[in-house]
Amino acid sequence: MRWLPVLYVVVLLLLEPVTPVQWPVSFVLIALPLVTAFAHGPVVVAGSTVFAILLEGVLAGTPCCAGREVGYLWDRHYVAAYICTALVGVLGTILAAHRTHRERTLADVRFVADIAQRVLLRPVPHRIGGLHLESLYLSAAAEARIGGDLYEAVPTRYGVRLLIGDVRGKGLLAVETAAALLGAFREAAHDEAALPALADRVETSMSRRASQLGGSEVGERFVTAVFVEIPTHVPRIHVVNCGHPPPIRIRSGEVSELDRGRSAPPLNLGMLLGEPYHVDDYSFHPGDQLLLYTDGITETRDAAGSFYPLLQRLRSWPSLPPGGLLERLHHDLLDYSGDRLEDDIAALAVCLSADGGPVPPPSPAG
Repeated sequence: MRWLPVLYVVVLLLLEPVTPVQWPVSFVLIALPLVTAFAHGPVVVAGSTVFAILLEGVLAGTPCCAGREVGYLWDRHYVAAYICTALVGVLGTILAAHRTHRERTLADVRFVADIAQRVLLRPVPHRIGGLHLESLYLSAAAEARIGGDLYEAVPTRYGVRLLIGDVRGKGLLAVETAAALLGAFREAAHDEAALPALADRVETSMSRRASQLGGSEVGERFVTAVFVEIPTHVPRIHVVNCGHPPPIRIRSGEVSELDRGRSAPPLNLGMLLGEPYHVDDYSFHPGDQLLLYTDGITETRDAAGSFYPLLQRLRSWPSLPPGGLLERLHHDLLDYSGDRLEDDIAALAVCLSADGGPVPPPSPAG
């Protein structure tokens, strides 16, 4: 784009000598300031305006152009072209100034969004004791940085506790809800000994936050989530599912969903049933891998409208470490959708090292 004005002038100069005199291509120079305004600032646009007027005068006053025997430097048509070019130059300069200001504002907004993302969705540690962890976040909006999908991994004295969730809706309300949920989880994960109690405390926090809004928002601000606990020195994992896609365990080429059909309602809707949370236990041995994900993955569609076959894809791939698995998943989703994601995507991959190293408890300060 920065070289577009130069290319524009070069093409015009090549066409000018071969066009009939009644169709002087030099009049097209009137648009040069606007062409320049696409990629340059107001100073360059003003300079291109002066250059365009001078070049119009040179072309009009040169007899040899288009077979003319005399020049038309002060012909009324060319004088009108000079005036129009000056007016367009003024408009182009204003446009370039406005565009430059908007670009600076957008850069500031992106910077703030990047900071917010690092606070809200801070990178998970790549290793916690014997666990290897990797995370993935993809925004459906090209200019977006954060949304309603969330994940977290917290080492506690009860083991490593994981969370992945998906806030209903989009925009600032979804981001606010995600921030509230993550804050409640990060605090309660260290205090609650039982995983159902942890989920219940996060539920209470979410309900309290939603009730502060009043109106219909109370029933609309809900979150699907999965809580996972990987205890220290025990080859088991505990899972509490709150209306979320079930985790996937990958073991020696075997891919299976960890779902026993006892999912609780999404967070902030638990009052509808009033039942306690169910904990499902599954074996988790050295070399096993756990994949937590949001439904943006399984709801990704191809050109024919077919949903992304996550389990089928995982079974067809060779054994990969967490980082390689999420990278493969990332590229496969983009290829499958034709680079047109319709929903935010978050995933968390956790692998227990083959040596079965223990997961140490946090320090007293943490």
